[in-house]
Amino acid sequence: MRRSVNQRFVAGIAAAVGLSLVLTACGSSTTSSPASPGTSTAGTRTAGSSSADSSSADSSSISSSSAGSSTGGSSSGGSSSAGSSAGESASAASNPVTASTAPAAPSVPMATSVGAGEGEVDIVAWAGYVEDGTNDPKQDWVHPFEDKTGCKVKSKVAGTSDEMLQLMKTGDYDLVSASGDSSLRMVYGSVVQPVNTDLVPNYKTIYPFLEKQRWNSVNDQMYGIPHGWGANLLMSNSAVVKTPPTSWGAVFDPNSPYQGKVTGYDSPIYIADAALYLMKTKPELGIKNPYALDDKQFAAAVALLTAQRPLIGEYWSDYTKLVQAFESGDLVLGTSWQVIANLITTDAKVKVTATVPTEGSTGWSDTWMVAAKAKHQNCAYRWLDWIVSPAVNAQVATWFGEAPAQSLACAQPDMTEQCKSFHAADAAYAKGIWFWTTPTKTCVDGRTDTTCADYTAWTQAWTTIKG
Repeated sequence: MRRSVNQRFVAGIAAAVGLSLVLTACGSSTTSSPASPGTSTAGTRTAGSSSADSSSADSSSISSSSAGSSTGGSSSGGSSSAGSSAGESASAASNPVTASTAPAAPSVPMATSVGAGEGEVDIVAWAGYVEDGTNDPKQDWVHPFEDKTGCKVKSKVAGTSDEMLQLMKTGDYDLVSASGDSSLRMVYGSVVQPVNTDLVPNYKTIYPFLEKQRWNSVNDQMYGIPHGWGANLLMSNSAVVKTPPTSWGAVFDPNSPYQGKVTGYDSPIYIADAALYLMKTKPELGIKNPYALDDKQFAAAVALLTAQRPLIGEYWSDYTKLVQAFESGDLVLGTSWQVIANLITTDAKVKVTATVPTEGSTGWSDTWMVAAKAKHQNCAYRWLDWIVSPAVNAQVATWFGEAPAQSLACAQPDMTEQCKSFHAADAAYAKGIWFWTTPTKTCVDGRTDTTCADYTAWTQAWTTIKG
């Protein structure tokens, strides 16, 4: 596992903050919406697989509005005291389809209390989210949790969102760190339960612009606890791309001088990046949300990515490999994450510029979710509160390379530069991000006179695009 990249990142983050100041939304007028991946310290972290066999039942079931309602009702339990009106307005702006307009979720019981721990908790997570000191002795928030709660942690690292879904379906796991492209599939597939936020004390100080979003709630009922987030950025090699691009059009230009050196994220969810660009450049298509595409809109996004394919040198899902590809000169332009830009800046082998383009950006926001039939529910709730406690959330965010969801994390020692670099408290920055959301047949932009391409269709199209 490539842990040294994060150690280099932590050591050099102060030097990288100068770069991060460039990463403001360049006058973007986007109304934004939700999403998630994170940054895997183990390397590979993919939003979805390229096979179409993973979730046809799950994604299609979301189109039904007669599935019943959550036992949790409309009360998510607890309210955030971390926020301001700015944070709340950012949340509303970024979620054009609110919880109240979403199809009802299946009826799954919600916890009403936390009792004695069961002595164990089984977790499916992205690499870097459940560290016990094995990869780095300094990175251990598992053993302190075990000592405090008596709940022994057993964890399984998943490489893709589809793998997470399949593992959670086995019933062998209590918790999952779900990304936005799988969270609704888990909700509507009755794989996870609504979360009673009153039972998670540290939820009260989660940044409000991450609460009750389209990817982590239904009908104003939270289905998980926000963990960390980030934006997908447009990055270029400054020595090769002399004028830093400010539009995603740079990666779709059929006459690009950088053919064979352009990159994009290797996942069906990358279709949303094309849809976002079309939303701003071809308003006649009527795209209002890059995750809500009817047949015509979906065909246009797929056509754009198909036309882009000759420009692509390689797609990426392992961010350490993207660092290597930019430093070797094999790639010079394309989608990136903040942590990647920071690592390259720290290494100082090449100079890069990274920005949120004028069209806005997609992004990711991960959510801790509890299994519908969790065998160790009490220990699971103790983990929810532990992982978003200020000190632990700060430690995870630094190790993983992301913005923490816990507002008090930024007050922890040595977190000032981390939070500045990743725009942790910047509601306006988050407002410019369309966070990953599971595409469903029920259009998440609120339309009821048509259906939209669901995740299965996106997966099938992505397989064809890549060839």
